[in-house]
Amino acid sequence: MKVLISCGGTGGHINPALAIADIIKSKYPDSEFLFAGTPNGMEAKLVPKAGYKLETIKAAGFQRKISLENVKRNIQAVTYLAMSGKRAKEIITGFNPDIAIGTGGYASGAVIRKASRMGIPSAIHEQNAYPGVTNKLLAKEVDYVMLTVIEALDYMDKSKFEYSVTGLPVRKTIDNHISRDEARRKLGLNDDFTILSFGGSLGAGCINDTMTEAIKWHTKKKLKINHIHGYGSMGKDTFPIAMKKAGIPMKNNRLRITEYINDMDVCLSACDLVICRSGASTLAELESAGKASILIPSPIVAGNHQYHNAMVLGKAGASVVIEQKDVTNERIISEIEKLYNNPEKVLKMSQSAYELHLTDTNQRILEVIDKLYEKSKNKQ
Repeated sequence: MKVLISCGGTGGHINPALAIADIIKSKYPDSEFLFAGTPNGMEAKLVPKAGYKLETIKAAGFQRKISLENVKRNIQAVTYLAMSGKRAKEIITGFNPDIAIGTGGYASGAVIRKASRMGIPSAIHEQNAYPGVTNKLLAKEVDYVMLTVIEALDYMDKSKFEYSVTGLPVRKTIDNHISRDEARRKLGLNDDFTILSFGGSLGAGCINDTMTEAIKWHTKKKLKINHIHGYGSMGKDTFPIAMKKAGIPMKNNRLRITEYINDMDVCLSACDLVICRSGASTLAELESAGKASILIPSPIVAGNHQYHNAMVLGKAGASVVIEQKDVTNERIISEIEKLYNNPEKVLKMSQSAYELHLTDTNQRILEVIDKLYEKSKNKQ
């Protein structure tokens, strides 16, 4: 089977695409893959690093805010759009795929639309509870739509396509996580209440600021709290200085503060409470690991989709959701304190998170792939 996968822009589109390729290989080990993405996006590095070939197509989104710089960007976007159909056809005819899959991003729009119109059985995977513009448009073109959560249908015309809720593929190290006790032994932590906080590889200023105060609070009060925090590249010039001024070490038997968390699977297994953003992949991992959380959605993402993602967990009782505009040090510390003093509530939230986890995501995705492949063979 020859599989064309188009993705781009962010890790939130690229990582699911790579995971889907791995899932297909598990059943069809002789499959051939070609990825299509932009030349300057993260996919230009991540896809070849994962061992897959990437063909590039220039694509960009339109900027809504009026400024001279955005006018220039929109002119460029129009130019790319005018050329995208021809380039997409070149990629498709050069590879001659049996099926095509898109996971979002501007490149995905051009490539999957062209593939579908050329009669190639196609599908998309939507990671978020609030679908991206590209996938909302493509849903009307493709044979099948895979959804991470059913809530995404509230923003799509479901009469136009076949769909299934497949969930989002989760890293094997997360899905097959070690026990909490084993994880804590690896990290040198005792069995006290443990917090894991992070804002991603770049970090998040809002989370770094509030965690600075939260760490000061529970350290000064000598509470029985272990805290693992990843401040990201955004905090590398400020977070260590803040800790030094407060006289708090970056690492001791209760604290583990680093720029990056390279052993997220172990840290996630070890913690009781997670404080973070609400990207789709992160939330899928919280569900898989069964972890209570305080979620602070990023307010600067398209369609405010992180808020919609977070509310899936919030409505299920698995998370406390606080929009960034409502974040204060006092509010965050108060929520931590309430959960610290109520282990039964934390346990219930953790169980609610795990109940959202789909344990058969890989099989659900393969069922869609099988349908596309069968359709392809019937056309030959």
